[in-house]
Amino acid sequence: MSTPVIRICVVSDNHSRMKPIRDLPVIEKDCDFFFHLGDSREPVRPYGPYAQVRGNNDFYDVPDSRVIDLGDHRIYMNHGTHLVYYGNYKYIAREARKRHCDIALFGHTHVYCDAEVDGVRCLNPGSIWHNRDGREPGYMILTLEGEKIDACWKEYVPLGAN
Repeated sequence: MSTPVIRICVVSDNHSRMKPIRDLPVIEKDCDFFFHLGDSREPVRPYGPYAQVRGNNDFYDVPDSRVIDLGDHRIYMNHGTHLVYYGNYKYIAREARKRHCDIALFGHTHVYCDAEVDGVRCLNPGSIWHNRDGREPGYMILTLEGEKIDACWKEYVPLGAN
C-alpha cells in the first residue's frame, strides 16, 4: 500500500492585496489544501478553499490558531505575533508541542523560515506581498508523504503577468 502524498499551499501577509489570494487556487490547482497564516485584512475564504488564522492586522472573526491533522502529521497554525522574536522560534515550537504538533506554520515576520526546533518543523512562507529578506513576494508548497515533510518556497507570479 502506498503512502498518500498531501500538498498544501501556504500563504501569509498579503495585507489587503487579494489578487494573490484569488490566483493561488488556480496556479496551484494540484494542491489538496490552502492555508492562510494571517494579515490579509479581510476573510480569504470567499476567494478560495482556505483555512485561515487571524493576524495582528485582522479584525474579523477567524481563530487565532488552528490545529489540523493531515496524514501522519499534526499541524499548528498561528500568525506568530507574540510567538516569534528576531529569529527565535522556541516559543512557536513550544506552543506546537503543547498541542502535540510536529509542524508549526506561522507568518508575521515577512521572512521565509524552515527550521527544526525541539522536534518541531517551524515554517514561514514569507509574505506574498512584501518580504523583508530581499526575496520577491512568495508562498510555500508543503508536501507531506508519510513521515516526510518537504517545504519549497515559490515566487508568486500573478496570473496574466506573462
